[in-house]
Amino acid sequence: MRAETGLWIAQRASAAVLALCVLVHLLTIVYAVQGGLTAAEILGRTRGSWGWAAFYGVFVLAVAVHAPIGLRAVMRETLGWRGKSLEAAVAASGLCLAVLGWRAVAGLFA
Repeated sequence: MRAETGLWIAQRASAAVLALCVLVHLLTIVYAVQGGLTAAEILGRTRGSWGWAAFYGVFVLAVAVHAPIGLRAVMRETLGWRGKSLEAAVAASGLCLAVLGWRAVAGLFA
């Protein structure tokens, strides 16, 4: 399989995961807020939950895969950027998204 095909599949698969995660996230927030909970109360209820940590860990992973692939396509098309420096830049952006996102997930246990 060519690298471009693999990236295309990875972006489509991560988009499907993101669609589900965003839906669950928004429905949960709407339900909680309509129930009168504040952000602090929501965090208090989710703190220490391995289930929510796993859910948001998957969410972060999907973002860390999806966004850099899209960024790569935009940079290739608009800037004409190609080669190893582009691949390194988008890999670094994916790693940054993963680290920052997982730090937020780890906050559930702080």
